[in-house]
Amino acid sequence: MLNEILKKIEPKIESAILNFDSELRNIRTGRANASLVEDIEVIYYGAKTALKQLASITIPEPTSLLISPWDKQALGDVEIAIRNSELNLSVVNDGANIRINLPPLTGERREELSKLVKKNGEEARIQIRNIRGEAWEEIQKAEKSKTISEDEKYRGEKELNQIVEKKNQLIEEKVRQKISELNKI
Repeated sequence: MLNEILKKIEPKIESAILNFDSELRNIRTGRANASLVEDIEVIYYGAKTALKQLASITIPEPTSLLISPWDKQALGDVEIAIRNSELNLSVVNDGANIRINLPPLTGERREELSKLVKKNGEEARIQIRNIRGEAWEEIQKAEKSKTISEDEKYRGEKELNQIVEKKNQLIEEKVRQKISELNKI
């Protein structure tokens, strides 16, 4: 019973970490990265479609992106979607491709992004803590209903805490890494 509860939380915790990773990918560092724009939704023939499904995204220089739609009719739609995104990117449409030049990050913007990274890390830790709380409630219910013994309950608590601590350390390392990337000039 205890092992079932512990196995049941693993996918939930992994999902929280994957969400955190995707949030980190969308935070711009000093270098161009295709993940910055690949999930922007483009209205293409009336349907919302991710940019990565409509075009190739390349990085010709460290501070620029080149987006080449496979269907040249979608060029205008792609440009509008990027302009309307919350990324505030300067877009240049040359008639065949879209070029995005990324300005260097200012010290103030780096600080804002560092705070955002820390906030996202804290949100991921809160998600994991909530998952741990649900599992702990299940363990306590199982002990009250005599499905598991008191010793198993405490062993479960110890294992839960170890899992949570290990995942929190992983999140902290990812936060440190991203902040380090942000501070590189």
